[in-house]
Amino acid sequence: MSIYRLINSLKQDPNYRERLAHIQALPPQNAIYGDLKKELPATIKDYLAKMNIRLYSHQCKAMDSIKDGKNVIITTPTASGKTLVFNIPIFERLYQDKNTTALYIYPTKALSNDQLKVIKELETLTKICVNPAIYDGDTPRDKRPKIREKSRIIISNPYELHQVLPWHYKWQKFFNNLKFIVIDEAHQYRGVFGSNIAFLIRRLRRICYFYGSDPQFILSSATLANPLEFAKQLIGLDFELIAEDGSPKGKKYFIFYNPYFDGTATLTTHNETKSLFLLFVKNNLQTLCFTVSRKMAELIALWSKAELEESDPYLVEKITAYRAGYLPEERRAIENKLKQGFLRGVTSTNALELGIDIGSLDSVIISGYPGTIISTWQQAGRAGRGIDESIAVLVAFQNPLDQYFMNHPEIFFDKSHEHAIVDLSNPYIVTGQILCAASELPIKLDDDEIYFGENCKDILNSLEGHKLLQKTPNGWVYSGKARVVNVVKLDNISSEIFKVVCDNELLETMDRNQAYREAHKGAVLLHQGETYIVEDLDLKNLIVQVKKKDVNYYTAAMKIVDIEILEEIEKKEIDDFNVSFGDVDVSEQYFEYKIMKYSSVIGVEPLDLPPLNFETMALWFTIPEDIIKKVKDKKLDFDGGLHGIEHAMIGIMPFHVMCDRWDIGGLAAPNHLNTMKPTVFIYDGFEGGIGLTEKAFKLLAEIIKMSYELVRDCKCEDGCPACIYSPKCGNDNIPLDKKATILILEDLTALMTFKK
Repeated sequence: MSIYRLINSLKQDPNYRERLAHIQALPPQNAIYGDLKKELPATIKDYLAKMNIRLYSHQCKAMDSIKDGKNVIITTPTASGKTLVFNIPIFERLYQDKNTTALYIYPTKALSNDQLKVIKELETLTKICVNPAIYDGDTPRDKRPKIREKSRIIISNPYELHQVLPWHYKWQKFFNNLKFIVIDEAHQYRGVFGSNIAFLIRRLRRICYFYGSDPQFILSSATLANPLEFAKQLIGLDFELIAEDGSPKGKKYFIFYNPYFDGTATLTTHNETKSLFLLFVKNNLQTLCFTVSRKMAELIALWSKAELEESDPYLVEKITAYRAGYLPEERRAIENKLKQGFLRGVTSTNALELGIDIGSLDSVIISGYPGTIISTWQQAGRAGRGIDESIAVLVAFQNPLDQYFMNHPEIFFDKSHEHAIVDLSNPYIVTGQILCAASELPIKLDDDEIYFGENCKDILNSLEGHKLLQKTPNGWVYSGKARVVNVVKLDNISSEIFKVVCDNELLETMDRNQAYREAHKGAVLLHQGETYIVEDLDLKNLIVQVKKKDVNYYTAAMKIVDIEILEEIEKKEIDDFNVSFGDVDVSEQYFEYKIMKYSSVIGVEPLDLPPLNFETMALWFTIPEDIIKKVKDKKLDFDGGLHGIEHAMIGIMPFHVMCDRWDIGGLAAPNHLNTMKPTVFIYDGFEGGIGLTEKAFKLLAEIIKMSYELVRDCKCEDGCPACIYSPKCGNDNIPLDKKATILILEDLTALMTFKK
């Protein structure tokens, strides 16, 4: 059945039609070709001719900029030929200068392996010798010296780079000739991880400068709201943006599918997903279904096979799950079977979201909003064979952002994507990275302040006082006893790292905040799609002891939050409405946990944990007296309205600032001690802050407006998980008043819109 006919059948089928919240037809696009300013070497021109490749307009523009020596960030969509954009000019330079080297940084090993295949093929067909190699944790020790000496293109990842920079003298030849650094899937580097990567790149630039090189940066990224700002924060240099896409595309239908169209759901999102998956597979559409967890990827494949055993047994072997945790050879086999067309349907985690080469598919099902518009488009972009029609379906969960998009699809399709945040001011991150840098080369304030910021001198003096740095005639050098790159983690701020252990085997690590939230005694811990019960949380030795156990329930830790304002850094006044941003001290007291089955509470257990105290950044605002009076005159619960605003804003904020709702916290205080007024706080959930609420402070008008529309348009009567109920509320979602929430947000929206 054609995709057009399939969509018409969905519109007519009573099991589906009411759930079709929106159908967006994305028009096809013919290829827009371009020409390079300067001719390529004959060997590269022959390669393009052999592969029947004609360059698109955006590829030509990017290649010209790279050849002009500019730093470039490319944000064209999936399957638009971004890899070719940097491989061709790099190979041209490698052909012209036999000493030139290039470093490619990828976030995953699968992507590194894919790129190695591409480069080897390019090397073979162009006869340009580059000796490409992967250099990561799996690279055998006996092969490493030869790679450093002979390879002109080295492919690695941030974790390996973090480990090898202290040994830079072994890389002298490579760094001395380093002309290009490629960072693919750059949008992955955000939040705490992104902030650490930003300083890792500055450490690399500093070492390159020491060896006399000044490499050019090429970033490949999904579409962002702030690509140039993001690139400059991540790398520390100015960039040119390549965003207009000249590649051809077939017509794509993008469906928003809402199991909760009437406020409730007959079937769960998972069951609805399975139903659509089977429908597409039976209609001969090669389909990739993205799920929220490894376990759900397995279950949807299992459920689908069980149904097909009865109706279409020949399809059973054409369906499989795919996830991290499988052996590499198993994953490669699935990828190849998908690419060759043997498999009809695959259920996967986001492990297949990034650019692993699996060819193009007929359809994609996204079970639950992935958390960012970027990821949604990345996943949807897996569907579409050249100029053939394709279909993507987003199946909604009952949570704020999923339901907001179901009711406001134009926001998803018409507005710019999220802002990616890289914060360079968190003192804990800067301190750790300065220690790493000092272990690599002596830090000289006049030379190195450009890499580590204006507080560099104060941090150096403090570290010297703690005997972690020693001042010498050549600069500050690391004088601690531990190997600093093993202490400073790229994906964490805290120096207190808890080890999760099962039967004496290390499963994972986490910081104290996460341990309190997810690994308290009695918690159900999810790791790689498997469930574990926490038997003990050892706060002194930083050990979490768990036992593997299959359970059909989950746990949610409850906390009470208290906030003290330390310093107001910035303030906006709109009549009687005051909005502030600054430093706060947060105290989080975890006091109990709920045992949940689906959305029902089946038990509550107490927790005995000391409070978590940390300084961070926050935005806060007070409610004008006339709005308070209006709410009370209508006999509505003002405190419940204030509480509802906090929950709605936390649910909406990830749309504007690329983060998870668990990365931020909030407090609704009917009469806060510092302001002496009803106050709503939203704070970064990390020691020192990572720039989330700082960006939200600037975007507050949009966040408040979206929060208002979310609550106003929700079909529930008194509030639900799709609008003002929060799964992490320490007060058990009491008090909440939906009508009061709407009234306050409506007036704040009008106030901020009028004053724009």
